Amino acid sequence: MKANFLPVVLATAVLSAGCQSTLTNTASEKMSEDNQTLRVATFNVSMEATNYDMTNHKMQSDNALTVALKSGDFSQINNIAEIIQRTRPDIILLNEFDYIADPQQGIHLFQRDYLEVSQNGFDPIKYPYVYLAPVNTGVETPFAGDKNARLTHYGFGKYPGQYAMVLLSRYPIQQDQIRTFQHFLWKDMPNNLMPTQADGSSWYSKEEVAAMRLSSKSHWDIPVQVCNQQINVLASHPTPPVFDGPEDRNGKRNHDELRLWKDYISSTGNAYLYDDMGQRGGFAAQSFVILGDLNASSVDGDAYPGAIDQLLKHPRVNHYPAPTSEGGRLNKPDNKHAASHTAHWGMRADYVLPSANLTVSASGVFWPANNQAGAELVADRASSSDHRLVWVDITLPDAHCNN
Repeated sequence: MKANFLPVVLATAVLSAGCQSTLTNTASEKMSEDNQTLRVATFNVSMEATNYDMTNHKMQSDNALTVALKSGDFSQINNIAEIIQRTRPDIILLNEFDYIADPQQGIHLFQRDYLEVSQNGFDPIKYPYVYLAPVNTGVETPFAGDKNARLTHYGFGKYPGQYAMVLLSRYPIQQDQIRTFQHFLWKDMPNNLMPTQADGSSWYSKEEVAAMRLSSKSHWDIPVQVCNQQINVLASHPTPPVFDGPEDRNGKRNHDELRLWKDYISSTGNAYLYDDMGQRGGFAAQSFVILGDLNASSVDGDAYPGAIDQLLKHPRVNHYPAPTSEGGRLNKPDNKHAASHTAHWGMRADYVLPSANLTVSASGVFWPANNQAGAELVADRASSSDHRLVWVDITLPDAHCNN
């Protein structure tokens, strides 16, 4: 089954979002009313069509995710909404939410029927501003019919738009300033890590090298106007650094997908970059937050050496302590890094990384211990996802909002 797929970006905005002087965090504490606090989150929600059993549902012409959302029969979707209602981010990136070009058949259904409806007694939550756009997963290359081809899809997926992403925001998105890097070619990154064979030749064919896109989904730079301040959301979902062979094509791609952001936010070394509109160069604004399931850890997993450190040790990135949870600590009690894990198999995979000029006042991972409220929402993958929501509170002392 294929999601609708259009070669254009789509952004929607309805109503207007006002600022508030205090936000409630998961501990029900309030920040000082002298400051404005912005909660930013990322959540791999595992809301891709193959996650839903359609045996008892008539598909007609709808995408399976659309059918699942309309049916109301999948408690996993309600649980995802409840987690978001409990943590109440102002800006949230949803990874693995299938791309459906018509938002009325996708993200707006999730908003209207789940987020804007109380789940288990928690207050509904509204996001007036939405950004979604096509991604590379499941999109066939010109070599798809060649049995000898190694590059049959630009990103792994059974249909176009699988494992996509969407951004929800309480604050206006500056649509005319968005930059996307879906079509940037891997070969155009200087000193790239494109895989090679034992003799040093390219693992991909010459024709495949010429067509290979770097981003397995896409890279988005989305400016959000938070009261009188602009904060750019840098969103992505690099490929997992596994499911390959000795050539380590996925590990190397993951590294270079993260390197794109490293180069993008650096003061030099990014003149080679070009976005999908042909604009060249790196990041020109002041404040940003790097968001997403980045599929890399410096201490666990199989990432290419130094992959995530390109961001964690970057001078423009805030070096605040990793968000933690009690549930994560107890999930892998023999792992000294377990409290900072964001995935059930035992790894910090999901990140909210503000720029160094932003002040982090609090952070956390929604992963209650078994004896804590909400534990049933993360009991297993079927309950919600194999990832956990990660949130960070950013204090904006100079923000002036019309309350």
